Amino acid sequence: MAKDNWGELARIGMFIVGREVVPEAEWWAMAPAGVSIHAARVTAGSPWAPWTTDRAGVTLSDDLVRGCRDFAAIGVDVAVLGHSSSSLVGGPGWDEATIAALGAALGPKVRPTINGADVRAALAHLGVTRPFLVMPAWMSDSVLTAAGRYLDEYGTPASAIWRYRPPAPWDALPPDGLYPAGMATAQETEGLMAQVLEQCPAHADGILLAGTGFRCVGIIAELEARLGRPVVTANQASLWNALRLAGVTAKREGYGALLAG
Repeated sequence: MAKDNWGELARIGMFIVGREVVPEAEWWAMAPAGVSIHAARVTAGSPWAPWTTDRAGVTLSDDLVRGCRDFAAIGVDVAVLGHSSSSLVGGPGWDEATIAALGAALGPKVRPTINGADVRAALAHLGVTRPFLVMPAWMSDSVLTAAGRYLDEYGTPASAIWRYRPPAPWDALPPDGLYPAGMATAQETEGLMAQVLEQCPAHADGILLAGTGFRCVGIIAELEARLGRPVVTANQASLWNALRLAGVTAKREGYGALLAG
């Protein structure tokens, strides 16, 4: 029988931004044979699960509630909230509170996780404590500040923070104008790789490319080879952690030390 991506080893569900193409494309590229990927699209603002007034917990957005119901019905093994900005803006404790809320909505058969927690686990697994943080061009100054604070509060302070500078015609637009203009579906990686190689400080012990909508997994191996340091990306980290939670031990070459190890 020809390969049909049935997911006989594991089925993984991921919540992604409604108008992005990168997460599905990158996950399918990296996923080992026998693992299928299933997406639920979310249009809520950041964070996707707002804190309650007393910050004792979070309230899942309507899209997350619907997605949890669908993921439980199709029998995914793991459900990933794939949105870096929600973790960064939500701040300390948000990942844990939202994982608890997702778990309650998904039921006992589905393991929930979140991109921020996945990235932190990946950095710890690789021994990275001073990452060079690279953010997409459309991330605002406030999100960059939140990202630096998030890493500080979890004990992995950024050695430097760099916002990718896109080529023309995108360079004429401010960060908040890039998404509406369509840059999310018109990304290149050659310039990104050149900027990471040029800007990475010598004292960084790893590179973190944050943002699940940031096209970048195709350059992981080359960056690691040329910089001699591990590279973690948002989608790579979440896939790696989802595979661990699903009990899948298959390795994947070509996408960095994290998935090859």
